Amino acid sequence: MSIDRPVRTSPVSAARRRDVIDALRRGAVPESGLDLLATGLDRFEPALDAELDAVASGASVFKAVRGEYGSGKTFFTRWLGERAKRRNFAVAEIQVSETETPLHKLETVYRRLTERLTTSGFPPSALRPVVDAWFYALEEDSLSAGAAEEDLADAVDQLMAARLTDVSRHAPSFATALRGYRTALTSGDEVTAAAVMAWLGGQPHVAASARRAAGVRGDLDHFGAFGFLQGLLTVLRDSGHKGLFVVLDEVETLQRVRSDARDKALNALRQLIDEVHSGRFPGLYLLITGTPAFYEGQQGVQRLAPLAQRLATDFTTDPRFDNPRAVQVRLPGFTQDSLVGLGITIRDLYADGVRDSERVRTVVDDAYIADLAVAVGGALGGRVGVAPRLFLKKLVGDVLDRVDQFDDFDPRQHYALTVKVAEMSEVERNAAAADPDEIELDLP
Repeated sequence: MSIDRPVRTSPVSAARRRDVIDALRRGAVPESGLDLLATGLDRFEPALDAELDAVASGASVFKAVRGEYGSGKTFFTRWLGERAKRRNFAVAEIQVSETETPLHKLETVYRRLTERLTTSGFPPSALRPVVDAWFYALEEDSLSAGAAEEDLADAVDQLMAARLTDVSRHAPSFATALRGYRTALTSGDEVTAAAVMAWLGGQPHVAASARRAAGVRGDLDHFGAFGFLQGLLTVLRDSGHKGLFVVLDEVETLQRVRSDARDKALNALRQLIDEVHSGRFPGLYLLITGTPAFYEGQQGVQRLAPLAQRLATDFTTDPRFDNPRAVQVRLPGFTQDSLVGLGITIRDLYADGVRDSERVRTVVDDAYIADLAVAVGGALGGRVGVAPRLFLKKLVGDVLDRVDQFDDFDPRQHYALTVKVAEMSEVERNAAAADPDEIELDLP
């Protein structure tokens, strides 16, 4: 058996190990530390790193990722987001949803972006720290240019106007609100400052008094969202960030919305792609994820010919020869070997953080991990591709935790795999069903 495993180049901190293990125990994708688990992604690294470097130099990139449910799309995007953060990018992951984040309402997409905005130093929402850092950078640049302390406010205003020139042509209210925010801060009016920052983040229903104080009107609309995104990119760049990495996850949900909303969303996606390729958003790396059915089906991308043309990629060859530089890349999903390799990696990561690491490695040896992978895959109808989440949850929570805590626990003797419907996702339940009568359906 050929096992593909990530290579560690440095010791793992206890905090990183704990975060990863805790997430897997819950059956979730870790928010960080994904480089510790990345198997089979090395073939993407050169092309993706080159794209990130290009964005850091002022370019913009659009990328589409395709994969079946369970193939690791969320893992892939967070892994790439970590690589972006290491280059000092800001990152935002947005779940596309008909009710919460409809793609055809770009003002809502922008609002979710600012809510989920994170940097290497600040968790979501990092919008206010980023803006504060920008004003600090403006002050430092003004002083370096020879501005006197008593004239600093005017010098900052002039520098801000110069750096927002392009943005002001498309979204003058963004620059106006930034000035209003700074005025509220310098006057000690925290309530107004917080309200203006919320308005800059696209939040609706901001108090009219705060909007009047900042000199802006109404709420952000669909047409203003692009201008606000330009403004945010400018602020990020001038505050020291190399770019912005944005993920629109689960775009395939568009297939289940009303036809009129679906058509609007597909056209909005086409418009986004065109704006990225036009160079309107220097410093933006925009990535979407979806299933093959979304890209190939008549209820998805193929419904809009111009969008299908922009995303067209040849996947007729052996996956080994897929082009990572293409606009669309596919994730082949897990095989039995790669699932076992991931399990061994997790076992070793876990063992490095416990009192008796040798016992963990001996009792939960490679052969047992292979047996558990086969058992979990069997419980899901033999569909190994949808097994990783449940497999890792069982490995950590049911096996490794018990081996660590109980000196006489032997999983071969004391553990029998059980998989309850309540702990499965919808995809896992459908894979586990032996016949159509066992598949749970939501009927009116």
